[in-house]
Amino acid sequence: MPYSRFSSSKLILRDELAIDRTLMANERTLMAYLRSGVALLIAGVSIIHFSSEGWFWMMGLACIPAGIITGMIGIVRYRKMSKKIASVRNLSTTAGGSSENA
Repeated sequence: MPYSRFSSSKLILRDELAIDRTLMANERTLMAYLRSGVALLIAGVSIIHFSSEGWFWMMGLACIPAGIITGMIGIVRYRKMSKKIASVRNLSTTAGGSSENA
């Protein structure tokens, strides 16, 4: 576990702020995945609606599941990382007393 060095001591302010920055970066990454997924969905629907060529229509059909998969990957990655970050914060709270920001 990359955060194992924090498990034996209470986190100082610098470490708490670093975790907060990591949380915000995790949320930004989720938003980027969701934005890309929605863009793929919209592109797929638009291509299907406005195309008359068969191969172009198939390209539109491929964009729709790609958008859904992209959004799902983002959600799974966000939840996984969020659990890891929470475990670091919880370890520091139980190991060194109560934390002010927890």
